[in-house]
Amino acid sequence: INRKDRFEALFGHTDIGRNPTPARNSQMVMRFDFSKVEVKPNIAYIERSFNHIASLAISVFSTAYSKFADFGAPADPASASDALASILTVVKNGNLPPVNIIIDEYDNFTNQLLTTHQDVLYKALTTGDSFLRTFFKVIKAGVGDGVVARVFVTGVLPVTMDDLTSGFNIGQIISLKENTLEMMGFTQGEVNRYLDEIFFDTGWPDALKARVRDDLRIHYNGYRLLPDARETLYNSTICNFYLNDLLIDEGRIPTETIDNNLRTDINWLRRLCGSDKETRELVETLMLDGGLPVDRAMLGSSFNMQRFVEKPFFPLSLYYLGMLTFRDDFSLAFPNLTVKKIFTEYFNELEHIEVSLGYTDMFRQFLKDHDWASLFGGYWTQYVGQIPAQAFDKVNENFFRTTFYELCTRYLSHYFMFAIEVNHASGRSDWEAIGRAGSLFENQAVLIEFKHYSKESAAKLGVKDWTEPPAEAVEQVNAYAADLRRRYPELTITRHVVCTLGAAEFRFFDMDESSYTSVICPMP
Repeated sequence: INRKDRFEALFGHTDIGRNPTPARNSQMVMRFDFSKVEVKPNIAYIERSFNHIASLAISVFSTAYSKFADFGAPADPASASDALASILTVVKNGNLPPVNIIIDEYDNFTNQLLTTHQDVLYKALTTGDSFLRTFFKVIKAGVGDGVVARVFVTGVLPVTMDDLTSGFNIGQIISLKENTLEMMGFTQGEVNRYLDEIFFDTGWPDALKARVRDDLRIHYNGYRLLPDARETLYNSTICNFYLNDLLIDEGRIPTETIDNNLRTDINWLRRLCGSDKETRELVETLMLDGGLPVDRAMLGSSFNMQRFVEKPFFPLSLYYLGMLTFRDDFSLAFPNLTVKKIFTEYFNELEHIEVSLGYTDMFRQFLKDHDWASLFGGYWTQYVGQIPAQAFDKVNENFFRTTFYELCTRYLSHYFMFAIEVNHASGRSDWEAIGRAGSLFENQAVLIEFKHYSKESAAKLGVKDWTEPPAEAVEQVNAYAADLRRRYPELTITRHVVCTLGAAEFRFFDMDESSYTSVICPMP
């Protein structure tokens, strides 16, 4: 209501701006941010922090709308519930414009309790006459009195809201409503318009825009919140961070594509699984298969803490945490390359695989000789040699391309833009690297096609004695190279095929127009 003269400027481009309601510019807005609430190992401290944060928000509201009434000092400033009740009483008695309440990250501090196994504190907050339940009861009463017109709550999980149900049973969770899905991220059209505005303002070349668009797509797109959603979505928060870095660095494509906001604490996984053994099994399954089966009938808009940590619900728990998304009606998968890289880091941590020590010499040598076969041999010796015995017989093509990708991004991201499973007109390439502008490898690209054989099938086919890669792999990598060259004509593209024989050895084929060279390396 304080900004009614700016309605068109603020909302004209939105759905509500194009279809205004009679309630336009008629409400006062009170905003809370619960991410600021501090979590300590006793409920009294949490309550003091909550009351302090909430009371500050109420004070901001009182000042912003002082022209409507003197809201005065709350009867008990140490109680956010009392302070809010006092404000709503003034609104009711003065017949003032109704209040629109926005609560951001409502479950931030309760989720911290869940991940650290402080269940007693969590239950104390969400049951009985806790200060949190009392706060939501005050809001509910305000809705009943007509002084609270609307409440909009954001958070990561519906768990806390479900456990608060009896205190706030008037809410409706809209996250899974088909007509609101596109609120949860950027559509492709929105990203295209965003880039058009940036590149129009900066005057940067279209060739750079094409590479930025591709980089955004493989790292941040892919969220399909329902199997039949019209299109996949981008993570809007991380897109903004990426594009901000692009502007700050004056058109240099960011080398760091993972923001801490995107990482789900591995403690969430440990909390879900209940033990390191089950956590390892879950991460291992995702690393090898790239997804999990899901019972769509279990997808509900709300569920409590007990259900959240039940094993049959693990796939959907990861879905709510933003780690998995719908691949189809029957399975969930990683939404994009960034999440896949994060899970590779989880795998390394859980399996105690060293990725920070012992690799610098091989990458330093690569920068001198540009020898991809030798680099893959170093990965095989240093990384694959650490694979635990229980995973040894399970490794597959997906595992090798993903872990080699993660290791290369760790050490060479200032020289290359790496990607795996990239969609082209002719199909999906396994592994790609494109040299960054200004680096040693500018205008160079590398394609690697992976083929995996079990020890038994490799012996039967005689893979160990091959002098040429399989014809199917050659056809595929050549087609992907042609697609990539059409997209980026300036690139010089080298092509390779890797054949892995179980986890025992590999064949690495360097390809040119007339011949093949190969390297064979056994497990150390």
